[in-house]
Amino acid sequence: MTYHTKRRMLIGLASTTALLGSLLASGVYSQAATLTLEQRQSARQGATALPQTAQAPQLPTEQHFWDALALEPRDAWSRLRASFQWQESLDEPRVQQWIDHYRASPNNIVEITERARPWLAWIVEQVEERGLPGEIALIPFVESSFDPTARSHRGAAGLWQFMPGTGDALGLRRARGYDGRLDVVASTGAALDYLELQADQWYEGDLELSLAAYNAGAGTVNRARRNAVAQGHAGDYWSLSLPRETMNYVPKLKAIAAIINDPDQYRVALPEIEDAPAFAKIPVHRPLGLDEAARLSGASRGELAELNPALGNGTAHPGQARVLLVPADRAETLMARLETPASPAGSGEGTYVVQSGDSLSAIASRQGVSVSQIRQANGLNDDLLQPGQVLDLPRESLASR
Repeated sequence: MTYHTKRRMLIGLASTTALLGSLLASGVYSQAATLTLEQRQSARQGATALPQTAQAPQLPTEQHFWDALALEPRDAWSRLRASFQWQESLDEPRVQQWIDHYRASPNNIVEITERARPWLAWIVEQVEERGLPGEIALIPFVESSFDPTARSHRGAAGLWQFMPGTGDALGLRRARGYDGRLDVVASTGAALDYLELQADQWYEGDLELSLAAYNAGAGTVNRARRNAVAQGHAGDYWSLSLPRETMNYVPKLKAIAAIINDPDQYRVALPEIEDAPAFAKIPVHRPLGLDEAARLSGASRGELAELNPALGNGTAHPGQARVLLVPADRAETLMARLETPASPAGSGEGTYVVQSGDSLSAIASRQGVSVSQIRQANGLNDDLLQPGQVLDLPRESLASR
């Protein structure tokens, strides 16, 4: 079950673009050759039965092909199924055991997959772009039940359940009311990087072994692998003696993927989830509170808080969160209003542009309001300001002018 990641291809080949071009060309020509051979065989077999005027069967026109393709349902689930790569070897007893376990509680599957609604389409995109098996997109089902705020008793947190030390090593910052492990965008990138890195570094591209190491640690898996090889076993995931949780980790992932691949067979009704990501990413160039973002975008603060669980203090700072997630249909409005030039100080337009050396207390004193009023009007949870930041002035300050 070896998978050659992009890093491996970059190391071994001078041009990834050339490689992809060659593979695509090879795939097209191979398919064309196969179709031609089948047609020839069919023609030879039916030659004696066909009259001289009979015409060979015609392949569908290009227009007919695209018309037929357009009729296929397109949602997040169908896109995920199209990227599955591990659905041909499900007869392993541990996989069957977990299929039986999951199918015994179909309502639980529905509840968890419903929780995946904001995240699924975007995560599938990230997995697809890397050419990874689609089953990888379901790791949050196994790890956190698709709850980005989930925390384990051992200290793991987020959709991908990173321990603090691992998160730190992967650049998931934790400071001043921000936990990168709860940042869905940042943690998803870190998790996929981590799986690819381990597969390349330790396991010759074997993602099943990398998944085991993701769960138990590379040291545990490497020792188990050495012991298995010493005893004459293959040294693949299925031949290792590992902690119980890790022995069940890959089977769980394959089991839930099998059910999602054919929900009718297992009598599971999956929620309808659109193929397009449910959120958009807004670059954070200055401190941006959820209250301010809600007011500017028209989304509710609750919606924004659910999409940005890493913001424990309710404010995105550029040194921590690179992006703020907002509902996709609110992104254009927010971007436009953030880019609208603010009025300079004292212009009477109800805003104040923070200057170098300004403090919240000094601004409050000059505007004739309290610090708490400015905080409340701008969704601020601390006194940190950035030059160029635009503050809304409370009505009291406007009335005093």
